[in-house]
Amino acid sequence: MQFDALFYPYGSRREVVYARHGMVCTSQSLAAQAGLYILREGGNAIDAALATAMALVVLEPVSNGLGSDAFALIWTKGKLYGMNGSGWSPASLTYDAVKRAGYDTMPMRGWVPVMVPGAPAAWSEIHRRFGRLPFERLFEPAIRYAEEGYAVMPTTASLLKESADAFAPYRNEPAFNGLFDTFFYQGRAHQAGEIMKLPAVAKSLRLLRDSHCRSLYEGELADAVDNWSRQTGGYIRKDDLTAYEPQWVSPVSTTYRGYDVWEIPPNGHGLVVLMALNIARGFDFHTRDTTETFHRQIEAMKLAFTDGKQYIADPRYMTTDISYWLSETYAVRRRALIGDRAILPKPLDVNNGGTVYLCTADDEGNMVSYIQSNFDGFGSGIVIPGYGISLNDRGANFYVDPDRDNCVGPRKKSYHTIIPGFLTKGAAPVGPFGVMGGFMQPQGQMQVVMNSIDFHLNPQAALDAPRWQWTGGRRIEIEPAVPDAVREGLISKGHEIVVNPDIRAYGRGQIIWRTPEGTLMGATEPRADGTVAAW
Repeated sequence: MQFDALFYPYGSRREVVYARHGMVCTSQSLAAQAGLYILREGGNAIDAALATAMALVVLEPVSNGLGSDAFALIWTKGKLYGMNGSGWSPASLTYDAVKRAGYDTMPMRGWVPVMVPGAPAAWSEIHRRFGRLPFERLFEPAIRYAEEGYAVMPTTASLLKESADAFAPYRNEPAFNGLFDTFFYQGRAHQAGEIMKLPAVAKSLRLLRDSHCRSLYEGELADAVDNWSRQTGGYIRKDDLTAYEPQWVSPVSTTYRGYDVWEIPPNGHGLVVLMALNIARGFDFHTRDTTETFHRQIEAMKLAFTDGKQYIADPRYMTTDISYWLSETYAVRRRALIGDRAILPKPLDVNNGGTVYLCTADDEGNMVSYIQSNFDGFGSGIVIPGYGISLNDRGANFYVDPDRDNCVGPRKKSYHTIIPGFLTKGAAPVGPFGVMGGFMQPQGQMQVVMNSIDFHLNPQAALDAPRWQWTGGRRIEIEPAVPDAVREGLISKGHEIVVNPDIRAYGRGQIIWRTPEGTLMGATEPRADGTVAAW
């Protein structure tokens, strides 16, 4: 991949990092260093990814936790493997139960959207298959930071403050006691530079370490989840945890300009990235910062996303085969709708024809694209007292509509927003990439892939470049660094443009590419507190 000039819209000159032996990129610099420590201790890229993920539970607790889900794409020994570590709904969370609770749409908070945590089970299974160092060693940095404390980074401090405000209405509800006791000690959020200690999380990490994560599914931690659920009106039970297993899956891909772009198949919406790229590849893109480029990208994403939201679900319940969504027939049909004006797409009639991300690499050729998330901030807001397990709210992505494939139901996986990406060319790996941020993720991934392939930006420039985000209807949010001429041009085409100065709204990504010489080149977001740790 040949790269053109660098692009720095944020004023701080951040260069691509090169290394030979190993690399870890993530949104929190201490977590990246934790992964690098494991590499230098003799671990491989898989060990480093897991240690980084464990550390992020402590260092970015708003974005992920011990109750998170996880997905991974792992390149090792010449093959790409997929891990789906998303949990399922409790057996008692039926459509009728949700309706009896008074909901016509799924809530974001409380017990109703809580799903079985998948991340710790995924850690265990990934290590069992591909890890090198003893599993216990991978927990060392996370436990140390949880016990001894760490200085809170600015982005995490801002997220903590926002979460404290968002959950303030729940302070007197017993089910939420664990959240305030664990993460808002003395009734407030930690500020940047203050020391945060999480002894309850350290306790749980030790139990996970000593049981190869089985404690959360059949031991002391499972009992704690079951007990708190029964005491405060939850649906999840120990049986839901014990019966759960993460899944190895076959990644899905599309070819874009000679490169293969890989994603985890549904229930995740990585499929949306591939659908949008298939639509976009029917156009020629020569210059990045033009109205026509932005317009066609936006319209392709709107069409793919509209169909994804309608039809992506637990694959056991999807009524249309994945192969159709990846077909040229689908792409041509949707591409034909893209004209000179912004459209209001409706879902295709098939009968008629948003987190933390990290990537790692080592000098043996192993590479990992990994993501884990609570979904929305602290997720459901339910934290198990004394253990610091913040339970996700992934069930909020279900529909309460029996005519939808993604309708809420028992032991069912919901539509999922977290999507690790991976790029290959021929039989060789180019590397892992990802952009975290809820429903921004496929939009950010599409833009990063096109920045790299169509516009020849190096990894750091591909992340630095200003982004857009479709938020529904004809409304498009853009970053302030988008040129005025592009903004005015999009308005003239019927887009409703809003300049959103909060750069965190546009996702936070990382990239590692491997050059033909075997050198690693890494980049991390200017929109986060991350770093590239390498040697």
